[in-house]
Amino acid sequence: MQSASDRHEYPAHWEADVVLRDGGTARIRPITVDDAERLVSFYEQVSDESKYYRFFAPYPRLSDKDVHRFTHHDFVDRVGLAATVGGEFIATVRYDRIGADGMAASAPADEAEVAFLVQDAHQGRGVASALLEHIAAVARERDIRRFAAEVLPANNKMIKVFTDAGYTQKRSFEDGVVHLEFGLEPTERSVAVQRAREQRAEAHSVGRLLAPGSVAVVGTGRSPGGVGRSVLGNLREAGFTGRLYAVNKAFPEDLKELDGVPAHRSVRDIAEPVDLAVVAVPAEQVPEAVTECGEHGVQGLVVLSAGYAESGPDGRERQRELVRHARAYGMRIIGPNAFGVINTSPEVRLNASLAPEMPRPGRIGLFAQSGAIGIALLSRLHRRGGGVTGVTGVSTFISSGNRADVSGNDVLQYWYDDPDTDVALMYLESIGNPRKFTRLARRTAAAKPLVVVQGAGSAPQGHAVRATRLPHATVSALLRQAGVIRVDTITELVDAGLLLARQPLPTGPRVAILGNSESLGLLTYDACLSEGLRPLPPLDLTTEASARDFHAALARALADETCDAVVVTAIPAIGERSPGDAELAEALRSAAAAAPAKPVLVVHVELGGLAMALSAATSTAPRAEAAPRARTDAPEGEQPVPTAVEAPEGAHLIPAYPAAERAVRALAEAVKYAQWRREAADAGKVPEYEDIDEKGAAELIGGLLARGQGLTLGTDETCELLGRYGIRTRRAIPAPTPDEAARAAAALGYPVALKATAPHLRHRADLGGVRLDVADAEQLRRSYAELTGLFGKPEEIRPVVQAMAPRGVDTVVRAVIDPAAGAVLSFGLAGAASQLLGDMAHRLVPVTDREATSLIRSIRTAPLLFGWRGSTPVDTAALEELLLRVSRLVDDHPEVVAVTLEPVVVAPHGLSVLGASVRLAPPPARDDLGPRTLPTY
Repeated sequence: MQSASDRHEYPAHWEADVVLRDGGTARIRPITVDDAERLVSFYEQVSDESKYYRFFAPYPRLSDKDVHRFTHHDFVDRVGLAATVGGEFIATVRYDRIGADGMAASAPADEAEVAFLVQDAHQGRGVASALLEHIAAVARERDIRRFAAEVLPANNKMIKVFTDAGYTQKRSFEDGVVHLEFGLEPTERSVAVQRAREQRAEAHSVGRLLAPGSVAVVGTGRSPGGVGRSVLGNLREAGFTGRLYAVNKAFPEDLKELDGVPAHRSVRDIAEPVDLAVVAVPAEQVPEAVTECGEHGVQGLVVLSAGYAESGPDGRERQRELVRHARAYGMRIIGPNAFGVINTSPEVRLNASLAPEMPRPGRIGLFAQSGAIGIALLSRLHRRGGGVTGVTGVSTFISSGNRADVSGNDVLQYWYDDPDTDVALMYLESIGNPRKFTRLARRTAAAKPLVVVQGAGSAPQGHAVRATRLPHATVSALLRQAGVIRVDTITELVDAGLLLARQPLPTGPRVAILGNSESLGLLTYDACLSEGLRPLPPLDLTTEASARDFHAALARALADETCDAVVVTAIPAIGERSPGDAELAEALRSAAAAAPAKPVLVVHVELGGLAMALSAATSTAPRAEAAPRARTDAPEGEQPVPTAVEAPEGAHLIPAYPAAERAVRALAEAVKYAQWRREAADAGKVPEYEDIDEKGAAELIGGLLARGQGLTLGTDETCELLGRYGIRTRRAIPAPTPDEAARAAAALGYPVALKATAPHLRHRADLGGVRLDVADAEQLRRSYAELTGLFGKPEEIRPVVQAMAPRGVDTVVRAVIDPAAGAVLSFGLAGAASQLLGDMAHRLVPVTDREATSLIRSIRTAPLLFGWRGSTPVDTAALEELLLRVSRLVDDHPEVVAVTLEPVVVAPHGLSVLGASVRLAPPPARDDLGPRTLPTY
């Protein structure tokens, strides 16, 4: 029970679960007066040496005064945090605000002295580094800007904690003590250090689940059948290399073995350490199992049990309690309601899942939240993807169920530097933290392909995460910007995965097509055009082509410098010279091996033997002796699973597809991904503009926000704020009467535009609410009468007068702060047609110069900006600069939560912003800049 503080209520929002360096978890929370006994017990377990380093003198025990001091905090000037496992302290940190004289002080003093103490058994786990991140965040919240620390020179571990944190610091040595002082504002280096630590910790936490040395199946039934007994059998059949244990409290006391596996009534009864527990008991019995596992030191859980968030409000609360319970013991969870995990590495051979067969070893990593989708993915790879044949194996498979703890983000952290995974395939029903996912995806995609099917689901059930307000299409566009290969179906997921796992990336979009069917070649040609590729005229080898003819044609195509990839089409042929399947496969493979830098794909029609031969085992498939026998019960319309055939060591597998459209679509995704990889190598820079007045804009925003929590700025305020960032808008003068319209036009100078700005008429020139090139007062009064006659009284249509801008292309620029994804910059052409088609492009802020260039070229209507059908190209350089200035505005000032510039008329020389709106509000919290935490419950 937590008590109130001396001056402030208990700050519950400081509580957090963190992943430590070794993959275990700990709870960080404020220390309160109720923690006296825990503190004394913790201190008794600290070595004399660590006590000496903390207090600079022998200090065998804490006095009552010490205990009072270290447990009574005001949570402002004096703060203490503890890292706990199993409810007991493993480390503490505290700060005391000090003044210029080094004595205790209160605000406005902005410096504090900080000190740590870590239990010896937990040193080296990264506990102090995690505590430093959290105590620094607390200090910033309490307007403390600097920490000071005094450390003995021999205390190298603690000195390293401070110096490695990445903060700007000063270091001095006096009176035998190292004095450190460092600012607490995040720096580029401190954020990089924090994210590198996050990656290592989360990768290790997943690695412990996927490569355990021992597994206990809790809930193993005494009779065949049932979830627990099935998983135990799957583990045995897979040849798990570690120790196995069967656990069921209903086992007879004299039962020592079950299916040759040691049997126990409780995890507590197992004499050896247990790394992973697979929990397959009813939901009401799970808490007891978690307690037993936690007390035994189990490192992680795979919870197959159902009855949690998927079952309603009671289940959601049960799920939250499950996660809190497991994390209290430092354990991470896959599930609940999970299908399980698989690791095909020969050193592990783990099948802790409901999949009855171990997938073939390979280089593809699979992640799915849904068990049904997980089954479908494994099945399609096993059957060559519903017609996409070939022996392609899996490195690791995770089906996370309700994704209460371990998520796709954690798995990405693991795959990023996993040497056994070359391609990552993910089915995501939702993205709980889009900002973090796009950051991790960008880093992963720079090293290996990441293919994602994104569902339209909501946030994970039971999670306390901010939901994105962005449309599904916008999130998809942001994923593509991050290098993610976005596909729409699991068939496309497998199609792309097979190509990326087997073939090199294409260097461009030029495609050679050859084969023994003119019609199939033309279909492939048309498919290439539809996907934006540049196909060469198909080469028809005729139905009489021999294997030698295919070999020669493929060799010539691969040697052609005008070709970046080759699609081979093949149909059954009849005749003496017609090649057999194995002969043709060897001909294609040998030709491809001579030019390994270009990808080769095969479109086959009813050539099951060819698909089998092309799929001969290499680096992504098992040896012939390890391959399962061919299935003869494949569903109608699908090829049976062929037995793998040995291929030359190091040879590329040639993927085979049953339809031209599927092969070409996979190739097109590979082409776009390869282009992204090339561009990501030089992402560009965020330019500096000397005329930007960041400080003046901040003062203006602060003054405006003082009026209220959120407001849409008026015209003058909008123009002033945008002007601080060099964004000039054309003045629009309200014209409530014809006379005032004439005076406004005289002040601006003819010709002018007369516009109706009522919400139902704004930006709808197609409705007739705009009069352009009004040359004089007489024409202006006539136009005014026409507008009011058509649409209503002046107070209803809100007419304005504006100076005419040079003619050009009307565009729209928007920026919005999404609570989950962050700041997003969007661009498109103005008008109903673009809105109807959803033709907008999006980029995450801050936008670089290269991203601004690609942004305006990403929309389908971009040709209108570049001289389409003989029109004059417009000033895209000015448009790019405008995008960069808007990006800088919302990045520098997160209080600017929405900006709309519409229309922006881009002329052959320069541009004009004719309409603008800005909304201010207190910015949403940036969880990506705070200390590392796991999702809260």
